[in-house]
Amino acid sequence: MGLLTYIKHKVPKVGILIVCAMLLSACMGSGDSTTDKKEKKHINFLYNFSTNSLDPHVDSSYVPLRAGITETLIRLDEENLSIEPWLAESWDGEDGQNWTIKLREDVKFQNGKQMDAESVKKSLERALKENVAIQNALKIDTISADGFTLTIKTTEPFPEFISELVNPNVAIIDVSEEDFVNKPVGTGPFKLASFTPGSKLELEHFDDYWDGASKLDSVTFAFNEDANARTLALKSGQTDIVYRPEVESLDSLKEDSKMKVESTATFRVHQLTMNMQREEMKDINVRKALDALIDRQKIVDKILLGHAETARGPFLPSLAFAPTYDKRETGSDEAVKHLEKAGYTLKDGKMQKDGKQLSLTLLTYPARADLPLIAQVLQSDAKQIGIDIKIKQIETPEEYMASHRDWDIATYSNLTAPRGDAGYYLKATYHPKGALNFSQADELELTAIIDELNRTVDQKKRDELAEKAADYVDENVINSFVLHPSTIVAYNKDKVENWFTTKSEYYMITNKLDVKE
Repeated sequence: MGLLTYIKHKVPKVGILIVCAMLLSACMGSGDSTTDKKEKKHINFLYNFSTNSLDPHVDSSYVPLRAGITETLIRLDEENLSIEPWLAESWDGEDGQNWTIKLREDVKFQNGKQMDAESVKKSLERALKENVAIQNALKIDTISADGFTLTIKTTEPFPEFISELVNPNVAIIDVSEEDFVNKPVGTGPFKLASFTPGSKLELEHFDDYWDGASKLDSVTFAFNEDANARTLALKSGQTDIVYRPEVESLDSLKEDSKMKVESTATFRVHQLTMNMQREEMKDINVRKALDALIDRQKIVDKILLGHAETARGPFLPSLAFAPTYDKRETGSDEAVKHLEKAGYTLKDGKMQKDGKQLSLTLLTYPARADLPLIAQVLQSDAKQIGIDIKIKQIETPEEYMASHRDWDIATYSNLTAPRGDAGYYLKATYHPKGALNFSQADELELTAIIDELNRTVDQKKRDELAEKAADYVDENVINSFVLHPSTIVAYNKDKVENWFTTKSEYYMITNKLDVKE
């Protein structure tokens, strides 16, 4: 029986039309193949955070850099935990305040214009204007441009100035283009073809990329904050690479011969951020009680399934500036002791003070699937000693915590040494002017340590000051630290070539990424 005869007998009329259309399409395709157009190389990448803006100077999810649209003057050397040139070729600033930066002369923006010192100056000036955090981080007083040389003076000696240029919010774009939110024009290996806010980016390779054009023709950089959905998309073949698949699915992914699962230690910490402006949280004994309640090992084992290590402070223990902490007693009994010191008593199953139960609002967000689960564990353990914790789920933590003060504690995840140095995290998180100081900590002694750290050149002295600051945070329980999660990425190894899971979580879609022939 011929194929069309079979179809007439076995397939309903509507089905016949569909199948015939498919056959016609196939025939047209085979006719085209005589000219033998090579199949285009494409990769689908699925990320766990969505964004509604691609403005690289203010976008807190750093998507333009991660998607390979933009680049910074300096980048992080992942292997040596040091900085290295990127769009900059070299730099000099022996006094820590007057800096000369020599730019590469072979870089073009994705609109074909050459990148020179004047265009970089204008990009930096826009970043400073639009982002107060960048103003505070860079401390730039003046910028001048001459050919391919930038001269920058900071407001004070600031030895770590160059490492701050690693920040994705200081990415270089052509500011003569106007639609920064929807179509930034950068220098990276991929230019933006289209952007659907909250959904995806369509990228196409940039022929004139200075470091060698990508072998990929295009990339879809999509978002889905549901870890289970991301995993299913990979299993079904809808996507090729998934950032942070569902932890519970890792065993089944590993059993699939097509899949590769990578678990890499990073500079990230999951923490319990304390709102130091709330009346209950001003009492260090309440903060100590909450810290004692966190069963870190249980969370690592049950929620992260071992893909993490417990945390006492913000920095990985292997880093030179991470303190060595004395053992601290934990558990519900220890938490009750701290609360009794704060004037609370457990009565009728409620932890009370002046007849009022200790009731706290805990923020969490779904983009990191383990954080809501950590929040639930803390809520359950707190209930056992009469503390009422109400969980409030939010979408954009940085935005919410910066503009609202109606919360007491929050689960939050932060990169603590993305430049291989402690200065960024300490200043951003604990300095009164810090961009990530959601606790609104304003501790004179701690601020003085951080200010001295920012002025110090000698690396050994810097490590000592960073350790001193971390000890202060620990002793005063300004925040509590839960665990250092591994970054988990799963991908189709039969298709994907040259994927690299970074510690910094900055560099994802690169010109090296490829598909197998």
